[in-house]
Amino acid sequence: MHVKIFFTLMILSLIIGGTAFAQTSLISVQTADSNYDEGDTILISGTVTTIIGDTPVTLQLFKEGNMVQVAQFAVAQDGNFSHTIIAEGPQWKNEGEYVVKVVYGEANIAETSFSFTVANEVTQTTNNFEVNAGDSGTFDIRYSIRGGTIDDVVIDPEILGLVVDITANDDGKLVLDLPRQFIDAEKQNGKDEEFIILINDVETTYEESTSFSEIRTISIDFEKNDSKVQIIGTHVVPEFGTIVMIILTIGIMASILLTKNKFQIKI
Repeated sequence: MHVKIFFTLMILSLIIGGTAFAQTSLISVQTADSNYDEGDTILISGTVTTIIGDTPVTLQLFKEGNMVQVAQFAVAQDGNFSHTIIAEGPQWKNEGEYVVKVVYGEANIAETSFSFTVANEVTQTTNNFEVNAGDSGTFDIRYSIRGGTIDDVVIDPEILGLVVDITANDDGKLVLDLPRQFIDAEKQNGKDEEFIILINDVETTYEESTSFSEIRTISIDFEKNDSKVQIIGTHVVPEFGTIVMIILTIGIMASILLTKNKFQIKI
């Protein structure tokens, strides 16, 4: 008798467990980043493996068990869904971990979390940095950095660009006004070319917010503990192109003369 009860309970637990697993795996959710600052746009997205008619996804956002926001939205035909939240307002006064919970149908639940920092805890500096341009003197780069500080900016002629040393105390953003007179990226037809941006020797993306005749403003996102940002263009001061061409010309002429002499000796 006890054996029958035991096996019955085992079967029921497997059925219940299997059902819970299936329901939990029916929906997934994630955020585009794991850390956000006040004012950031939080992109929440996910996937539903089996669409249940016109059933919407219910999203709940919690901070220490207290609900901060709630929303409902439809699922696309391919099973994907997304929702954006701007991290600002009276409900965003406490920093720390926030939990995102999505519910689809009956008990189909998924969760994820992210870290949030209020604005007054994020270091932001706007200033000018004086860059040494050798024989060309110096020039200023207007910058704004959030989440860290700029330690140095130096010209690297080998990459035709700049190396910006930073101390990143948190995930943040670096905005630079690059004077075209001193650094730029151009195509052969004179039109703007994209810069190549490396952070700790790994290529990354950037945004260009303004482009005028004298400056180009670029924004670069970095992560906590990043230290070196390289901005590679097509020319940078001091210009070494003329010197290189002179050396190359002398080398070619010397090679021609040497070849000619060898030819005369053979004759």
